[in-house]
Amino acid sequence: MEGTVKCAANYVPLTPISFLERSAVVYRERVSVVYGSVRFTWGETRERCVRLASALSVLGVSRGDVVAALAPNIPAMYELHFGVPMAGAVLCALNIRLDSAMVSVLLRHSEAKVIFVDYQFIGIAKGAFDILSAKGFKLPTLILIAECDPKQLSITSSTFSSSAIGSLEYESFLETGKLDFQIVRPKDEWDPIALNYTSGTTSSPKGVVYSHRGAYLNSLSTVLLNGMGLTPVYLWTLPMFHCNGWCFTWGVAAQGGTSICLRAVSAKTVFDNIVEHHMTHMCGAPTVLNTLINASVEERKPLPETFGPGTVCTWKPEWNSLPREEQAKIKSRQGVHHSGMEEVDVKDPITMKSVPADAKTIGEVMFRGNPVMSGYLKNLKATKEAFEGGWFRTGDLAVKHADNYMELKDRSKDIIISGGRKH
Repeated sequence: MEGTVKCAANYVPLTPISFLERSAVVYRERVSVVYGSVRFTWGETRERCVRLASALSVLGVSRGDVVAALAPNIPAMYELHFGVPMAGAVLCALNIRLDSAMVSVLLRHSEAKVIFVDYQFIGIAKGAFDILSAKGFKLPTLILIAECDPKQLSITSSTFSSSAIGSLEYESFLETGKLDFQIVRPKDEWDPIALNYTSGTTSSPKGVVYSHRGAYLNSLSTVLLNGMGLTPVYLWTLPMFHCNGWCFTWGVAAQGGTSICLRAVSAKTVFDNIVEHHMTHMCGAPTVLNTLINASVEERKPLPETFGPGTVCTWKPEWNSLPREEQAKIKSRQGVHHSGMEEVDVKDPITMKSVPADAKTIGEVMFRGNPVMSGYLKNLKATKEAFEGGWFRTGDLAVKHADNYMELKDRSKDIIISGGRKH
C-alpha cells in the first residue's frame, strides 16, 4: 500500500535465536538448564552458546555448513540447538540408537564439517570414522563431550580416551570462543537451521531441512498447543535428536522455562525429577508411559492424577482495588474449576456433604468431569477407591471461602484413619 516500506525497522527474519536473546535479558538469573548437580542460568546459557558459535567460526564453520551431534539429552545438546545456528550453521542431531554404518552414511550425506560426540557414543563414532577412512572420505572434526556432572566423573573417567580419535573436548572448546562474537543471523528466514534424518524404514534415510521461520513458528505453536505459560519446567524424556525435541528445545526458551536434562530415562529418574523440580511439562512416548505405569512401588511417587490443572484462581476486576496484601492472599487460593472441568467441591470424605463456606472447615477436594483420569491401569481396586461416591478424591485438604473459592491446606496423609475411613 502507498506509504508503506519494508525495512530493518519493521522486518527481521524470524529465528529461534531471538528466544534465547530475550530470555537472557528478561530471565537472566533464572535457571535455564538442570542436569544432576549442574545448573545454568539463562544469562550463562547465552554466554555459553555465544562462545560455542565463536569457537565454531574459528574452526572454519560458516553460513550453511552442517554441524552434527551424537549425544543424549544433556546440557551440551541443548546448547548446540542455539550455538550452531548462531554461527550460521545447520544442526544435524543424529539418533543415538544408530550403528556406526548408518552414522557414516549420514555424515557422508550431510557433509558435516564437525561432529560433537558424547563420551558414551565414542565407540559408534570411531566405527563410523573407520568406515569413512577406508573409503577415502574426509573426516569431520570431532569434539568430545565429557561428563559435566562432577558426581559422575568417577564413573566416566575410564570410559573413553579422547586421544584415540581427537584432542578437542567440549568445555575446553567453549573456552576458545569469544563473548564479543557477532552472532550470525539468517539473511532470510527461509535459511536452514536444522537437518533431521528419517528412520529409513521403507527406503534410504532422507534428510529433512528445517528453516529458521518454520522452527520459530512451530516452537510457538508447540508452546500454545501444550498450554505452556511463562517459566515452565520441562522434563526431557523426549529425545532432543527427534525433530529437535518437537521444537521444545526452542519453545522452552521462548517462555523463559527450565529444561531438566536426563541422560537416560527410567521410572525412578522421571518420578524423582518430577517431584524434586516441580515439573510442569513432559512428553512421553508409549514406551516411556508404560515404564511409568509399570514402575515398582518403591520407584513411584504420589502425583496429581487429572489430565492437567483442574482449578484456577480466576481473577475478578473488583479485586484490583484491594490492598496488595489482600490481593496476595486471594491469589494464593486454588480457586474454582476451569471451563473443561464439570465440577469441583470440598467435601466431608465420610458423609460426602459439602463443607460450609466459612474458610475454616476442612474437607477433601473432589473433582468430577472429563479431565479426570480413566483409572489406574491394572489396578481396579485403587480405581474404585479413588472414584468412591462418584467423585475423584484428590487427597488434598482445603477450605471454602464465602465466594466458594477454595484454598488448599494440607494432604490427606495427615488425616487419621479409623476403621478404613478418613477423619
